[in-house]
Amino acid sequence: MGILTAFDISASGMTAQRLRTDIISQNIANVNTTNTGDGSPYVRKTVVFQEKGERFGEILAAKTGALGTIGTGVRVTAIVEDKDTDFVMKYEPNHPDADENGYVTYPNVNIVEEMTNLIDASRSYEANVTAFDASKAMAMKGLEIGQ
Repeated sequence: MGILTAFDISASGMTAQRLRTDIISQNIANVNTTNTGDGSPYVRKTVVFQEKGERFGEILAAKTGALGTIGTGVRVTAIVEDKDTDFVMKYEPNHPDADENGYVTYPNVNIVEEMTNLIDASRSYEANVTAFDASKAMAMKGLEIGQ
């Protein structure tokens, strides 16, 4: 694996985790949004990651000793709405978005889960920064050899 490939892998991880952090922040910001304009509450969003560009044959060739690289980074394939988690129903008959029974439908955002995901995304971002810095240090040492 070339040094630029290592930079690309770390950079793709940082970019993906930054987007994940943005989506988590959006979820937290909308925890009390009961009406998004179309009458429905905000729906929690999640980010789907996928490995960039690897094929089974390339990995097999690399593992058996043929030339090739293992891993090319990560990419975001989709930002999906969480349709599996139920909305939170609260009895608030005076709320403007209350139904005929006095219940208000709140978003399916769990603050504890979102904060846990935020910590995970932050640590993943930091790990990619550390890997990037290590690659940069190796490149600098390589340049110093020629002096």
